[in-house]
Amino acid sequence: MAASLNIVQQFMNALNNEDWAKAEALLTPDFKFAGVMGSREGASNYMEDMSRMKIKYNIHQVFENGNDVAVLCDYDMNGQSIFGCSWYQLRGDKINLLRVVFDPRPLLDKKPAH
Repeated sequence: MAASLNIVQQFMNALNNEDWAKAEALLTPDFKFAGVMGSREGASNYMEDMSRMKIKYNIHQVFENGNDVAVLCDYDMNGQSIFGCSWYQLRGDKINLLRVVFDPRPLLDKKPAH
C-alpha cells in the first residue's frame, strides 16, 4: 500500500493538471465529499463537479497521520484565492472521504456591477 500522503499529493497534482481520469482513479467508487458549499457522493459525481469548477490548489502545509492527511492550502476558485483546509481519509490505497473547510464569504459577497 502506498503512503497516504503520496496518494493525496498525486490527487491534488492531477486536479491542478486537469487530469480528471487520473484524479478519479485515486478515489474509491463510494467516495464522499463534505464541504461548506455542499456535499457529493460517488467518485464520478465529485469529478464531474471538479472538471467543471477547475479549482487549483496552492499547498502550504501537509500533515499525515496513518490514513488521514490534512492539507492547508489556498483554493483558486473563480479567480479568487481562498485559504482553507482539506481533510482526506483513505481506505486502502484510495481516498474515501474528503472534508473541506474555508470561509465562503468572498464567493458569496460578490458586489453587483454599477
